Amino acid sequence: MLQSIRCRAPLTHLRPVLPHLLGLVFLVSWQGAQAVDAGAAVAADNVLNNPSNAADNNASTGSIPLRAQGNSGAPTTGQTQRQTQQRRTAINPIPPYIPSEFERYVQDLSTRIDAQRPQTSSEPAAETDTNGTGLPSSRLLPKVRRFGATLMTDPVNESEADSDPLPQAPGDYIVKPGDEVVLTVWGSADANLRLTVDRTGRISIPRAGAVQVAGVRQSDLDSVIAKQVGQTFRNFHVSASVGQLRTVRVFVTGFVLRPGSLNVSALSSVLHVLMKSGGPSAAGSFRDITLRRGGKVVGRFDLYDLLLHGDRASDQTIQPDDVIQVGPVGPQVGLIGSVNQPAIYELKPGETLSNLLAMGGGFNSVANRSRLSIEHLNDQTGSRIDQINLGTPAGPSTVLAAGDVVQVFSALAYALPKDRQAKRVHVDGEVQHPGDYLLPPGSSLADALNAAGGLTPKAYLFATEFTRESVRQAQQQNFDRALRDLETDLAKNASSRRVSSTEEASALSASESANNRLIERLKQIRPTGRVVLPLDPDAATLPDMALEDGDRITIPTRGSSIGVFGSVYNAGSYVYNDKHTLDYYLTQAGGPAKGADPDSMFVVRANGTVVSARQLSGNWSSGASNFRSTPALPGDTLFVPEEMNKTTGVQDAKDWTQILYQLGLGLAGIAALHL
Repeated sequence: MLQSIRCRAPLTHLRPVLPHLLGLVFLVSWQGAQAVDAGAAVAADNVLNNPSNAADNNASTGSIPLRAQGNSGAPTTGQTQRQTQQRRTAINPIPPYIPSEFERYVQDLSTRIDAQRPQTSSEPAAETDTNGTGLPSSRLLPKVRRFGATLMTDPVNESEADSDPLPQAPGDYIVKPGDEVVLTVWGSADANLRLTVDRTGRISIPRAGAVQVAGVRQSDLDSVIAKQVGQTFRNFHVSASVGQLRTVRVFVTGFVLRPGSLNVSALSSVLHVLMKSGGPSAAGSFRDITLRRGGKVVGRFDLYDLLLHGDRASDQTIQPDDVIQVGPVGPQVGLIGSVNQPAIYELKPGETLSNLLAMGGGFNSVANRSRLSIEHLNDQTGSRIDQINLGTPAGPSTVLAAGDVVQVFSALAYALPKDRQAKRVHVDGEVQHPGDYLLPPGSSLADALNAAGGLTPKAYLFATEFTRESVRQAQQQNFDRALRDLETDLAKNASSRRVSSTEEASALSASESANNRLIERLKQIRPTGRVVLPLDPDAATLPDMALEDGDRITIPTRGSSIGVFGSVYNAGSYVYNDKHTLDYYLTQAGGPAKGADPDSMFVVRANGTVVSARQLSGNWSSGASNFRSTPALPGDTLFVPEEMNKTTGVQDAKDWTQILYQLGLGLAGIAALHL
């Protein structure tokens, strides 16, 4: 970009300066490296043809515009180099990082171990992943990757990758050919210049001449340039700094994703060059990186110093024609399980298990810190897994080999035996302090009630509802098995029945539809896991039964009604009276309806037990009569079922007519044969 130098002088002295202005303008046009914008050309023409116009135009500043090096329309050298590098990057992009065979093995092993780990109640339910592992998506991420791979393989914006690593050159930066110097002069002379250091190490300042700046520190530029400008001007100030830096060519070799030569900023370091080349490949080392200059090793760089400790002391600034060599990867071991940073780590000679755990950030909050396991890939004896006791001095100093996988166990997955675990139970209902309680091992139902402050006066202990998770799971399994058997039996019966008439076919179709509806309703039922406690109606204490984790105890109030449902004339609930029997409440509901099956009546007690009429039937007495005389209890539910396989008189007459008809045909046949 073209800028101007303005020399402050009285308007009467403009005419002697005009020849110098014209000479500079023609020189710049002839060389083709400088340009004069339209405004400057007009100003120069006005000065030549009409000095008064020049005085009017410059009255406010009293300056004469002169042009400096550069071209406002053409891109600078740094811009051209950046555009070229961007085109090269688009043509030859960094290839994607491909995990090594050992990395894939550790990822698969970690996935299998996570699949075998029981899901705790605190983990949210997640949908099954569709990649074939059958694991919830939340338990698949993040994958176990090579430590440090994300630093190199994450996508970087191309404009950021091609920009200077530092926003400003440091004060001790040495100016060299190809750098850009930003110069500002004010006072008796005004100038805003962007000058490029030529091959001889000089910059050319209009009217001040050439200045040797190559080899000068940036902090000394002001004094060096001011000394040269001071030979022409007086009473001025100078401010100079390094602008666009030159680019240097370096070579990246060895096990990197994109080996070859790179053009980078002069302020780039070994780390910047590595990131621009894509970093070490799966076969490349993060810990064996050398910097060669002039055929000699001038530095070694270990990326783990930066990743683990934030130390860049060995990250040197590169120079032209430097060679960065990435060696082959060293021994790799996997660290999975309950650590803060599960990953695949590269070890140096002498590093042990304790060093590996330190690289992984140590144990997490739920880790079992007493032991861990090491799986050896190179062990051909058959026993590939060793258990390491971290409580012994030899445990942390265990030497690891290439291919080992260290697993740190979780204290949640490997807990104490159930008889030594605390029990978390929920107590609700008619107790003084309902809520969740954590009780010591061996606690009983009575201990749970005591922890809740005891019973209230309205508590009805006989109706206690006690549910257990392990019982619920067993009930669900048995219920599903019985439902499958029932569905199979119904299907077999339907397929084996013979149909001889249209009416039978219609009846069979209706029966199948009813059975299907019944099966669907049964599938919606979910067992509650209730355990029926052996209690008397006037019980004051719960049985001495050990608690399990997750048990729920609900103490209801004393019931005040009796429910009568089923095949009765008026189903509903009736006020309880301790002087009445079940027959009284059955009578209140109108008694069994026509089509009821009185011999199959039953009552569900408040504690979950069932008393049926068939249980009370004797040799000389009817079960229904004995059932009716049974005393009622608070909270009872009486149910009268419908009689099954009912037939009407018309159907019976039709069946007997068919039988007699077939019998008559048989007798007629016998008589005809004279048998």
